[in-house]
Amino acid sequence: MDLLLRGGDVVDGTGAARVRADVLVAGGRIHDVVPAGTPVDAGEVVDVPAGHVVAPGFVDMHAHSDLGLLTDPGHVAKITQGVTTEVIGQDGLSYAPIDDATLAVVRRQIAGWNGNPADFDFSWRTVGEYLDRLDTGITPNAAYLVPQGTLRYLAVGADQRPATRLEVDRMAEMVDRAMDEGAVGMSSGLTYTPGMYADTGELRALCEVVARRGGFYAPHTRSYGRGALDAYREMIDLARETGCALHLTHATMNFEENRGRAGEFLEMVDAAVAEGCDITLDTYPYLPGATTLSALLPSWAMSGGLDAALGRLSDPDARRRITDDVTRYGSDGCHGVTVDWTTIQLSGVANPELDPYVGRTVAEIASAEGRPAVDVFFDVLQRDAFATTILQHVGHEENVRAIMVHPHHMGGSDGILVGDRPHPRAWGTFPRYLGHYVREIGLLSLEECIHHLTGRPAARLSLRDRGLVRPGHAADLVVLDPETVRDTATFDHPKQAAAGIPHVLVAGRFAVRDGAPTGVLAGRSLRHSPTGTA
Repeated sequence: MDLLLRGGDVVDGTGAARVRADVLVAGGRIHDVVPAGTPVDAGEVVDVPAGHVVAPGFVDMHAHSDLGLLTDPGHVAKITQGVTTEVIGQDGLSYAPIDDATLAVVRRQIAGWNGNPADFDFSWRTVGEYLDRLDTGITPNAAYLVPQGTLRYLAVGADQRPATRLEVDRMAEMVDRAMDEGAVGMSSGLTYTPGMYADTGELRALCEVVARRGGFYAPHTRSYGRGALDAYREMIDLARETGCALHLTHATMNFEENRGRAGEFLEMVDAAVAEGCDITLDTYPYLPGATTLSALLPSWAMSGGLDAALGRLSDPDARRRITDDVTRYGSDGCHGVTVDWTTIQLSGVANPELDPYVGRTVAEIASAEGRPAVDVFFDVLQRDAFATTILQHVGHEENVRAIMVHPHHMGGSDGILVGDRPHPRAWGTFPRYLGHYVREIGLLSLEECIHHLTGRPAARLSLRDRGLVRPGHAADLVVLDPETVRDTATFDHPKQAAAGIPHVLVAGRFAVRDGAPTGVLAGRSLRHSPTGTA
């Protein structure tokens, strides 16, 4: 044996009670799980302190690390939390498949999610080539969702209009090809352009391909605010009609309109599951959300692309119309809800002249400068060329808890790694589940929670050899102390590593040892296969 993890309590990822056992690792895989103290000849023995837990590596079902895995392959934010697999390509916008013109647009549009390094090599064009690039060296594993918004750029462009039959056919062909090359499913961002311009029929045609190929659809729905239940209903109806597995990503019920209404959403999910629909969901264990400042704009204002949108910000008539949509009627980009500027906190900017604004709300900036909040909004959008990220303080604890305990729930950080003050969920999601919601509140048992973070998402991804502490599985493992594990990342100081996670292994190699990242790049892309597994 290469390695023996001796003396810990194994929580195997199934939800079963912990057992005292030793874990044997050979060739990057779990060779056996044996009763504690069984004599074993191993190349290296690591004594796990009494009471510490050996668990499967955590799966982040909603990650925005599409460039971060490549520009910073050590990936300290995630690996120190125990995340050994991430699902990227989220919210309908990413970098594969791509052509030169679309790449230029996408790089600008999601700079607030991923940055936009000027000297970075974007030489891939297909999903397969992108996954090959990941295989040159990353710390955790990564699975990829083909992004529907990027497909729409390629087939339709940036205009707000229905796709033609030929354009829909072209997008369907791109989904099929992407899954041939390893994508595990498809994502959408239905409050982001151009994905939000797709009608239900267009989405149905693409979901039919995903269903036929054995993948799943992960939509950011059309609303998490005023129209949240209708938006979820549209996605669930798509699952009914197409037979496509549905994963409702960052499944929240936000804004004042939805306080205490998580039960209505979950009843809708349960009814569809009872009919035979394959539905899962993920959440992050925090109240604020995070997105880009430009996401608050109405969809019509973004039609034609970023340069057209910037032009509208300088047009007095367009500014008046945007102001009305954002402050009086409710912008579709802001979930049909009027913007409360006291809830919009800037978390990252590309233009260094705007650095003093980071960490302050739009309302605070407006008050300090003696001007209307909407003028601050327009000014920042223009000066930062739409690269600004924000925190949106609109969540409700009762909704977060109700969704978190649902039997089809999984963990997803939705973590943005760029910016000076990103949401702390990028560094703290998984230890926060285990520390705050398990140990401090007792909302879930440790075994239940680890099942939510490991075995259950691995099953969603059709990973036959991950997510469990079981012989033959990849040795993606976490050693944690249930008494001390916690998130240390805060909204004021968000880039802080977890406490209470001394060891993390990927493919049997230490990515974190004695609490310190090792820099070992043992991760790889996890690719969809023709049989529907990854």
